[in-house]
Amino acid sequence: MRASMGGQRLFTVINWLVHLVSLLPFASLLSAALRNTLGPDPADTLAIETGLWTLRFLLLSLAISPLRDITGWAKLTPYRRTFGLYGLFYACIHFLTYIAFLLQFRWTEISGDILERPYITVGFIAYLILVVLGGTSTKAMMRRLGRRWKQLHKLVYAANILALIHLIWILRTDLTDAVIYGSILLPLLVYRIYRHFAGKKSKAGPLSMR
Repeated sequence: MRASMGGQRLFTVINWLVHLVSLLPFASLLSAALRNTLGPDPADTLAIETGLWTLRFLLLSLAISPLRDITGWAKLTPYRRTFGLYGLFYACIHFLTYIAFLLQFRWTEISGDILERPYITVGFIAYLILVVLGGTSTKAMMRRLGRRWKQLHKLVYAANILALIHLIWILRTDLTDAVIYGSILLPLLVYRIYRHFAGKKSKAGPLSMR
């Protein structure tokens, strides 16, 4: 009984730490903005940093399943949703930065900007995907959508790829970050492709002709 209570307390502490660490980048950016230490172009710095943190949390979310399979620790599973929602949180700040500081709330220009600038088009599609996934991440939506829920949430892979393309387009001259995140994303996607086909093979059985 004591061991069970100790394990629960540890899990609670880990949960709090995860949320605290996940909010630190936001707190740091907010502090820098209030102190006016974001550099010569604060809006650009804020847009790039929030975009990078969006991608980082999306990659963390994708990394949970392989880590769970390798370690056998099922308690990692909820963090896939946690990190995914933090990815959406930073994506919302990224989008708000674009609307507020780069477009200065010129609402009539938003649609034109999205349609005419490919890197914004790609980023906006990724953002819409994340909004949909975030809105359907509750247990109630899982029950309502049934099998379709899993199919819908496979769009997270597309969101990751589009976010990376968006980053590459923005950075252009210095692709170091894009290469680093791309080298993390690739094996995570390959792992899922492997697991998908391995699962199909095991279901078919050794004597199946399918």
